Amino acid sequence: MSIATRVARNPIAYAILGVVLIVLVLSSFSIVPETRQAVIVRFGEPDRIVNRYQPGETFGSGSAGLMAHIPFVDQVVWIDRRIQSVEMERQQVLSTDQLRLQVDAFARYRIVDPLQMYISARTEERVSEALRPILASSLRNELGRRPFAALLSPERGQVMDNIQDSLNLAARQYGAEIVDVRIKRADLPEGQPLESAYRRMRSAREQEALTIEAQGAKQAQIIRAEADAEAARTYAEAFGADPDFYDFYRAMESYRATFGIDRPAGPDDGEAAIVMSPDNEYLRQFRGLR
Repeated sequence: MSIATRVARNPIAYAILGVVLIVLVLSSFSIVPETRQAVIVRFGEPDRIVNRYQPGETFGSGSAGLMAHIPFVDQVVWIDRRIQSVEMERQQVLSTDQLRLQVDAFARYRIVDPLQMYISARTEERVSEALRPILASSLRNELGRRPFAALLSPERGQVMDNIQDSLNLAARQYGAEIVDVRIKRADLPEGQPLESAYRRMRSAREQEALTIEAQGAKQAQIIRAEADAEAARTYAEAFGADPDFYDFYRAMESYRATFGIDRPAGPDDGEAAIVMSPDNEYLRQFRGLR
């Protein structure tokens, strides 16, 4: 009896058999995307990892693609290879200068050891839930050792690095690696604490400005004294080299200040007249050498 005859006599049975075969074939293969890594679990125990994340690996060079496994025996657990975020709920932190800060922060991480993640947490959601309180604790510990001004200075980068290192120690047990930690907002509570902090900050800046101004005035006096000393030394050398020329030069400077453009203006900025005798000693340079 031919196969066609058998199928014709029992179409329902062969149709069911065909559907079962199709289901078995479809259940035996899965497509692993580039953005995911797969943990194959056989009888409840991890068997192998497909398309595992490798640091520095070029995108597209992994083992993504068609994957074969035993249907109804192997379970495929999908784990994202991309960077994920965990948000920290607003926390109140007390700084060293006794300021209560309202802080919002987040951390970005990546699953680098899917086997360890599956053993310790099973799912990515549990990893995020486990990292969230650790992030809050690390942030409180780090900010509690620093003043509020540290968050407004270049020292903020060091604060973030310290929190990231602390969080990384805990993330390793979940097969995760912390990529970055950032503070979104760090605000003072509204009301009297905020106004008091503004007054302290304003007072500190004014004191700093006065200190800088005093230092500038002191430096200016030193430079002016050094310049006057250098000028006196130059005048002394000129006088020693040629007393007549020095006397002539000083007289010309005096004439320029008295009669020329360097003469200071009067109260009404008008012209003034000076009456002198031709034999006045002040005008001796106009009489020529004797």
